[in-house]
Amino acid sequence: MKITVLGAGAFGTALARLLCENGQEVRLWGHSQKHIETLQATRVNDRHLPGFPFPETLHLTQELDLSDAELALFAVPSQAMREVAERAKGFKGIAVSVTKGLEHDTGLTMCGILREVLDVSVAALSGPSLARELAKGIPAAVVAASEDDSAGRLVQQAFHRNTFRVYRGNDLRGVEMGGALKNVIAIGAGACDGLGFGDNSKAALVTRAIAEIRRLGEAHGAQADTFAGLSGLGDLTVTCFSKLSRNRGFGERIGAGEDPARLLAEADHVVEGHPTSRSAYRLARNLGVETPIIDEVYAMLHEGKPLNQAIQDLIGREAKVED
Repeated sequence: MKITVLGAGAFGTALARLLCENGQEVRLWGHSQKHIETLQATRVNDRHLPGFPFPETLHLTQELDLSDAELALFAVPSQAMREVAERAKGFKGIAVSVTKGLEHDTGLTMCGILREVLDVSVAALSGPSLARELAKGIPAAVVAASEDDSAGRLVQQAFHRNTFRVYRGNDLRGVEMGGALKNVIAIGAGACDGLGFGDNSKAALVTRAIAEIRRLGEAHGAQADTFAGLSGLGDLTVTCFSKLSRNRGFGERIGAGEDPARLLAEADHVVEGHPTSRSAYRLARNLGVETPIIDEVYAMLHEGKPLNQAIQDLIGREAKVED
């Protein structure tokens, strides 16, 4: 299968390597000519995924040409998704998103953007899948979700292997909502780590977060059961607990007293939970859904609310029945 991976970050690189190993014909596109030239010269992504050389069959390009691609894998930052999709107009294959976020102005998921701009079959590939572990060949499992079953089957066929088990699902909205919202929660979980809280605290946060994510997801048209699966509980767990998680690590540094704005300015990678917290907060207000954890993360990141006050306001809420 001819596949173009759009986005030469850690995850795009890891998936491009995996697809090559599966015998697919793969091109890896990046927006920066300098970055692509470096990758062509070194045959390894030392900036984002050091230590994992490219397969000989992987072709690198800075030309966004999808004329002969059967599948386009979008692994670009959420805030760049619409721009890249616009550049991909004319593509006639299957568009797959591995980007986890929500568009602020519209509330659209990433596949929502792709479907609106490209008018093609879309799918999301999501679940607990840290790029470095994928590159090492450590076993993982994800879900390929699409409302078009034939597209879901094709994505499953392209990616599935012994160390990367791909399930199929049809709740595209739920899979994308789980993947997007877990990044917001992971910032909060990291902040708890930075403050020196224990396992009880994080377990409580993760459990209550699932209820919150489910409420918002259902109000946005998702199926409740999806959030107990790989793209819900699975992805939330790994992102909140792993030392490899960017969002958790970002939150941990905030909890240790560092300034969020400065951390973002100095970062050489995307912290998707930051823009998504703003989008999720707005979406929850529009839908009339109670989201206390998302609200406090949003207030801390976008309104300058002190972390200690955010924690106190969250745990000081009145007692209620568990939902």
